[in-house]
Amino acid sequence: MALNKYSSIYTKDDSLPASQAMLIGSGIPEADLRKPFVGICSTGFEGNTCNMHLNGLADAVKMGVQANGMVGLRFNTIGVSDGITNGNAGMRFSLVSRELIADSIEAMAGAHYYDAVATVVGCDKNMPGALIAMARLNRPSLMVYGGTIKGGEYKGQKLNIVSCFEAYGKKLNGAISDEDYRGIIRNACPGPGACGGMYTANTMAAAIETLGMSLPFSSSSTAVSAEKNQEALDTGAYILQLLDKDIKPRDILVREAFENALVMITVLGGSTNAVLHLIAIAHAAGVKLTMEDFQEVSNRVPVLADLKPSGKYLMEDLSALGGVPAVQKTLLEAGLLKGDLMTVTGKTMAENLVDVKPLGEEQDLLRPLSNPIKADGHIQILYGNLATKGAVAKISGKEGLRFEGPAIVFNSEEDLNEGITLGKIQAGQVVVIRYVGPKGGPGMPEMLKPTSAIMGAGLGDKVALITDGRFSGGTHGFVIGHVCPEAYDGGTIALVEDGDWIVLDASTNTMDVQVDEAELALRRSQWQRPKPNVQGGVLLKYIRTVSDASHGCITDLQEEAYVNARETSPSLA
Repeated sequence: MALNKYSSIYTKDDSLPASQAMLIGSGIPEADLRKPFVGICSTGFEGNTCNMHLNGLADAVKMGVQANGMVGLRFNTIGVSDGITNGNAGMRFSLVSRELIADSIEAMAGAHYYDAVATVVGCDKNMPGALIAMARLNRPSLMVYGGTIKGGEYKGQKLNIVSCFEAYGKKLNGAISDEDYRGIIRNACPGPGACGGMYTANTMAAAIETLGMSLPFSSSSTAVSAEKNQEALDTGAYILQLLDKDIKPRDILVREAFENALVMITVLGGSTNAVLHLIAIAHAAGVKLTMEDFQEVSNRVPVLADLKPSGKYLMEDLSALGGVPAVQKTLLEAGLLKGDLMTVTGKTMAENLVDVKPLGEEQDLLRPLSNPIKADGHIQILYGNLATKGAVAKISGKEGLRFEGPAIVFNSEEDLNEGITLGKIQAGQVVVIRYVGPKGGPGMPEMLKPTSAIMGAGLGDKVALITDGRFSGGTHGFVIGHVCPEAYDGGTIALVEDGDWIVLDASTNTMDVQVDEAELALRRSQWQRPKPNVQGGVLLKYIRTVSDASHGCITDLQEEAYVNARETSPSLA
């Protein structure tokens, strides 16, 4: 079988002389035009620790590709830093960037007929964006994760990016000096790599390695390690093997692989963003995955890993113990993972793990099944009159399973941040942040700044927070996001008023506002959709095309689904 079946349309067809002339003119020797073309996409850019080193890793990938007799062609796409944009209007572009990344990789590889694709990615939306593109293209592909950052330190205190947000809350509360506040900021991010806890980047990296779309150890080897550079160099050999065996993403991204990924993120206590991203990746791969699938896994799989934000360890600590493969081996032996599924190594997960040792009693990062951190999963899907299409809660077990209290309502993150500064938030309240959903935000921004400020102000275990937005993987506390329908679409969350009694119960998976239906109907009749927060550009396009959170915030709805969505949502008209 020819390994250059896509690129040959340009390199062999005599009716396309200009194509060949431009390829030769770009520096490709004419003799190499018969070799497979591998598109190597990097989301590297300056000014962000997660992505600053990725172009260097992409160069190493190209070296490995060339060494294995193929043509490596590097290109870049965008990345948006969640850490930098959190707490400001820039965060509206974060989830949108997932679609832009997916679309641009698909467009480049599709337009230029690359035979295979390798992506080198770092921050939260980079990885699902890359996987969505790979699943759409369905050509031999794999992902290289840029790796986790090393932890920082200040005055004996271990630091990570969330330490900065929580330090802000402590500063507002008078708990730390300005000098110590600045000291934490200067020392929290000591170099390259994605945010170090089991936040969204590391959650998605671990999920994707467990899906089988990255090499073993990719998700846990640190950004500046020799192992990470070697992984990039080795990528060429694995791409060649994928081409030779014609192993494509949809051969790997099967239903059972997604079930494995759900088990992994549950055991590790991963980010709620994984719900959005895995549903979107599955959609691109032609696999039906729903929020109920996350609940089914949470019903039977415990949280075992003592990782931040709720625990004490970072991904670099797990790396030192054998990384994600050691966790996979432990879970495989416990019967929680299916080991007979294909991966990008050309082998099954079980074959990849033959020489890997499971984690034992010599460590306390991963608890045994007999002594879990939480007996069931931390990701809980809640329904009720506040979320008729569902919402996603992150319940670590430390904040309890039930919370009820009077609502205090904010129509934007900025209003809430001001409310925290002015001391409006009181113990016992249910904080409601609305009009920050996929359309209302737009872009469904993360609520890390306010949740961290609440933690820093000493209210983390005294209030609950619900929102139609989403949370950073660094968020902890009694928090419920992805409330659907969102306020912008007239969901019940849009009708809540200050003082309304709200009951949140993760043991029964319910969330309700205690207002009778007649009153809610009256409020609904008086409700008016606010004008969009944007008047044009990519964010307006996003409002018009994005699905709701329960469907993963995808923007490539099938025509029938799009028509149905238009009928129920004037914002799509």
